[in-house]
Amino acid sequence: MRSPSFPSWGPPPPLQLLLLLLPWPVWTQAPAAAASWGTPSALDCPEACVCARGGQANCSDRALPAVPGGLNRRVRVLLLNHNRVHALPPGAFVDAGALLRLDLRENGLRWVHARAFWGLGALEQLDLSANQLEALLPGTFAPLRALRALSLAENRLARLEPAALGALPLLRALSLQDNDLPALASGLLAGLPALSTLRLRGNPWTCGCALRPLCAWLRGHPRHAPEAETLLCVSPGRLTLSPLTAFPDAAFSHCARPLAVQDLAVVYALGPVSFLASLAACLALGSAFTACGARHRRRRRRRAAARRPQRRQPDPGPGTASPAATAAQA
Repeated sequence: MRSPSFPSWGPPPPLQLLLLLLPWPVWTQAPAAAASWGTPSALDCPEACVCARGGQANCSDRALPAVPGGLNRRVRVLLLNHNRVHALPPGAFVDAGALLRLDLRENGLRWVHARAFWGLGALEQLDLSANQLEALLPGTFAPLRALRALSLAENRLARLEPAALGALPLLRALSLQDNDLPALASGLLAGLPALSTLRLRGNPWTCGCALRPLCAWLRGHPRHAPEAETLLCVSPGRLTLSPLTAFPDAAFSHCARPLAVQDLAVVYALGPVSFLASLAACLALGSAFTACGARHRRRRRRRAAARRPQRRQPDPGPGTASPAATAAQA
């Protein structure tokens, strides 16, 4: 009977022999580390995230309560959607200065510090939709000078101040749909010269004087608001379901126009001057009234003195010599 034989594999290659001689944790864990960035180094990937080539850090659906640590300038895309990040503190992304896209959808986000986005001067896309934001502090987006797309859709914003957006010269797309906005503040869109897409549906528009700036913008940019024809008033009663695009500027003729920037400059410049002039006039009038009162009192005293009868000298008696006689005898 033949003895069982095994195939001959020959001498192992040098690389396989080297791997066999290494400790097992090194050669078993090295592939997992390389999978994080597609490079042998896993130290640059943020905590609790999966990283890929091109600088994308996927931290979605991980129930994160805060922005993960370990952010760095290698991160270009940060996906933080579907987590539990309820607040953004100051400098939350300051270590990710090269970030181009930031996704914070569906986090239950309620509060954003005015300096939360400091250091993100290169950011081009920011998605804050489907959160619980009710207000934004002035200067919140001021550092994002390169921003091109901003989504604030599906929040609870009842007012959006121009100071919150600031001047975003490159912003082309702004999504404000499904909020509680009754109007847009005057000057909000003036700081967005490159805006080409504005989404506004799903807001409770109140057709009053406060809506005048938005109606004027829609008339001047008919192609930039694709949903303009579907924007309807919900109040007041007589204008309910009236489209915003149906209001000409003459419909707001009864409204007081807001002061232009030049007018405000004149007011601020003349305000202190007019105050000082008014103060000087009051002092002059007060002094004049005081002088007139003193003169009037002096006149009254003179008249009273003139009307008062003079006292007569007492007549000398028969036995009393007059002063002249007494002097002659002496």
